[in-house]
Amino acid sequence: MKENDLTRGSVIKVLLMFALPFLIANILQSLYGAVDLFVVGKYCSSESVAAVSTGTQVTQIITSLITGLTLGSTILIGKYTGAQNYEHVKKTIATTFILFVIVALILTVFMLVFKRPLLVLLQTPKESFELTVQYVAICSSGIFFICGYNAMSAILRGYGDSTRPMIFIAIACFVNIILDFIFVKYCGLNVAGTAYATILAQAISMIIAIVYLKKQNFIFDFKKKSFQIDWNLAKELASVGLPISCQELFIRISFLYLMTIMNSCGVAAAAIVGISSKYDVFAMLSATSMANALTAITAQNIGANKPKRARLSLWYGLSIALAISFIFWLWAQWSPQTMIQVFSKEQNIIDVGIPFFKSCSYDYFLVTIVFCLNGYLNGRQKTIWTMLSSTFGALVLRIPMVYIFSQFFADDLGKLGMIAPIVSGIMAFYTLVYVIWEGRKKVLL
Repeated sequence: MKENDLTRGSVIKVLLMFALPFLIANILQSLYGAVDLFVVGKYCSSESVAAVSTGTQVTQIITSLITGLTLGSTILIGKYTGAQNYEHVKKTIATTFILFVIVALILTVFMLVFKRPLLVLLQTPKESFELTVQYVAICSSGIFFICGYNAMSAILRGYGDSTRPMIFIAIACFVNIILDFIFVKYCGLNVAGTAYATILAQAISMIIAIVYLKKQNFIFDFKKKSFQIDWNLAKELASVGLPISCQELFIRISFLYLMTIMNSCGVAAAAIVGISSKYDVFAMLSATSMANALTAITAQNIGANKPKRARLSLWYGLSIALAISFIFWLWAQWSPQTMIQVFSKEQNIIDVGIPFFKSCSYDYFLVTIVFCLNGYLNGRQKTIWTMLSSTFGALVLRIPMVYIFSQFFADDLGKLGMIAPIVSGIMAFYTLVYVIWEGRKKVLL
């Protein structure tokens, strides 16, 4: 199984061919939470919907930490693949797997011990508190599998392969959907059923991925003797991956603070933020997919000493992602009620959600710019900048703004929905300025 060379051929063709499986994979991965919420909304109470909404926000912190670390693997593997240093590619893969076993164990223990204090801190509505605890506890027990299949996907993408991760995620998604209906509708397991479906689907996907790659003469053979940590590479992985994980963590913390404010407004408000977050994911799929693709493409091209090609990929990718996000913005402006009704038919949730959806949908454009620029900068190993930028946006801009808006507009969800686009607009401006300034300084732009 050979690597896919992202440093040759038509820039736009390589970008689209590599980004499309990313997009499909992200759509499928987004179906996890969306299907969970859909099934619970269809067969369970509004308390169950709020439990899955809040629980998903908590578990997404863990997923964000993991994907941040795995992106570090994608960057280094892409760089060494572009430079055709295959010995370092193998050592990076081995080091990634070992580090992620350690990370999985630490995160699992932490979440199982501190799940209740976290949910108290989030002001989880008392009506849905125990259901939320149950959901978080079960999902936390499957962190090892989250680490495993995210690590597999990151390694393959750094190697230039975005198709196989898509296939493995498709398998997990299919299994998750089937198990959701079995556990919730037919077994009556309620919120616990969605959590069991998620971790079992991830476990099956990870196992299938390992078995498949072992049979495909992958560059890493998965033999016991091959699992040796290279401490120099471990430090490099940490220096690249930890800043990305930190930025994801701070972003999640800021959104959790928003969830805390919304939880204090009652079950309906908590539910609408959870539903909105699902659409945020789908509306921003083009941005996240393109950003991840740009990270791998940029890493390989920088490794191959082709910075102009990496730069051109950025501008093509940003243009495509903006065009796609425009479609979701139109839907949110013209018919937000139909978006909400996919997940809940309760009129009070729909009424609360319409102004929130209309205002927060402007973020679809602005966050697209931020994501694509950060994806390019991550590929160039400028992860310290992206961490500082995202931390500033989360802690200095978003959290204070949530507090101020909640004091003056607590009953106006339309105003609260404007927080995200305002923050993203400021971040988009100064990130674009940095990319142009830094590029000219390096004679790259």
